[in-house]
Amino acid sequence: MDDLRYPVGKFRHEPDATPEKRRAWIRQIAGAPAALRQAVIGLNAEQLETPYRPDGWTVRQVVHHVPESHMNAYIRCKLALTEDNPTIKTYDETAWSKVADTARTPIDVSLALLDALHTRWVILLESLDESEFGRPLVHPDLGQVTIDWMLQHYAWHGRHHVAHITALRQRRGWQEPNH
Repeated sequence: MDDLRYPVGKFRHEPDATPEKRRAWIRQIAGAPAALRQAVIGLNAEQLETPYRPDGWTVRQVVHHVPESHMNAYIRCKLALTEDNPTIKTYDETAWSKVADTARTPIDVSLALLDALHTRWVILLESLDESEFGRPLVHPDLGQVTIDWMLQHYAWHGRHHVAHITALRQRRGWQEPNH
């Protein structure tokens, strides 16, 4: 792997979403909490404080980042469903990763939060009809995107951060989570 930042590759939007592809992306979102939980199983305090790459976030920061990011995504989806072309607010992910609760909160809290959040999000996504996936929102940095784009991006995002942790485990020779 040449670029430790993108262990599953960079995100690529598929403009030709089909119902079958959407179901697969929704399954990825549904599976993300269990995959993240499995990725960190058995890690000790020192391992949780290990950056997944030089100058990267620690495993702990990654675990707390995923539900923070996905909470924002869930809210953005709800805004797109209830408002006409809303402009969403961005946030400084790096600054969030340095706020005291990241260091002080046990990762199990964020893993439980991700479980609950994804339960709600999957119910929402499975309820949408074809036209609702096309509902737009404006991202200040990316321009107009749709719920379809959000679905694809966050299906990738969960896999992306789980792979940060599993790739680190492999490079360090830490016991694999399924052993």
